[in-house]
Amino acid sequence: MNLIDVNEALLVLEDGSYFKGKSAGSKGTSFGEICFNTGMTGYQEIFTDPSYAGQVMVTTNAHIGNYGTVGVDDESEKVQIAGLICKNFTNEYSRELADEDLQQYFENQDIVCIHGIDTRAIVRKIRSKGAMNCIISSEILDVEELKKRLKDVPSMDGLELASKVSTKEQYDLGSQDADIKIAVLDFGTKRNIINCFVERGCQVRVYPAKTTYGEIQAFNPDGYFLSNGPGDPATMDYAIDTAKQIIENGKPIFGICLGHQILALAMGIDTYKMHHGHRGINHPVKNMMTGKCEITSQNHGFGVKADEINAKSDVVEITHVNLNDDTIEGIKLKNSPGFSVQYHPESSPGPHDSRYLFDEFIELVKTNK
Repeated sequence: MNLIDVNEALLVLEDGSYFKGKSAGSKGTSFGEICFNTGMTGYQEIFTDPSYAGQVMVTTNAHIGNYGTVGVDDESEKVQIAGLICKNFTNEYSRELADEDLQQYFENQDIVCIHGIDTRAIVRKIRSKGAMNCIISSEILDVEELKKRLKDVPSMDGLELASKVSTKEQYDLGSQDADIKIAVLDFGTKRNIINCFVERGCQVRVYPAKTTYGEIQAFNPDGYFLSNGPGDPATMDYAIDTAKQIIENGKPIFGICLGHQILALAMGIDTYKMHHGHRGINHPVKNMMTGKCEITSQNHGFGVKADEINAKSDVVEITHVNLNDDTIEGIKLKNSPGFSVQYHPESSPGPHDSRYLFDEFIELVKTNK
């Protein structure tokens, strides 16, 4: 398909404002929490990141679709965003290796898109008013009707989504003869995180989100990984309990993004809903252990409370801090072999400044074998 559907589409925000644009992708109506990503590349990896489940994505880069799509770039088995809002949606792509254009890709996965609107105005609204729900439609062009439907959309605050995007069955990757075995609790893990373990010679067994510590023990893993994922971490009692047991048994543990928040909650440190979150591939983070700075890939709408970490300085220490707003980007356990980061060291998309964290975890595992 070479032409984009130029039929009208509507975007309505929870604050009552609305935008008229053109439709692309599948014909229909989608809703969720609106968020924006500032990355200038990697749109396919972003669209297929399970951490974005339940969210409508605004891309700040002016052109989306200009290098098509290719299967190897998928971070999960399907597109995870609830819908797309962009400035310029195009089917003309430059990459010879591409499998299909973005229109075909979205049609095949029933994803609704609105384009041809002022995304800068939308981003400024989110930055000033904070995260809010929205609805986009290319089939209902009545603003008042969409406002009524938007009232029924649940808030992300208090929403448990990790178990919904998690694998339903456990599976293995990597060599069965590997010296190091890593158990991954899948709250919405990205494929490239698993790849980072496999590339380092690990056998990885991925478990459904609600798998108990006792069930995982049959694998006799050398280390545990808490993955990224969507939703409110405070609703995930099942994951917090498992993390507590891992810590109590002195097993090496590593968390990324949602996994970082779960580790904090397991240590009695609360999380909170951020004003509008961090999503992009150029966020500066300082490693407090080395004094060095990293450019990082980020995607999160919840954070860990800094004052509560300071109150538990006898058992937890801050290892990484965001240089834009001083939010907590990493912690380390003092009395157990474990650490976590709020950002994405697997960086897909993004810079590779933080890949060393996988190496540090492998060394931690070896030390504790």
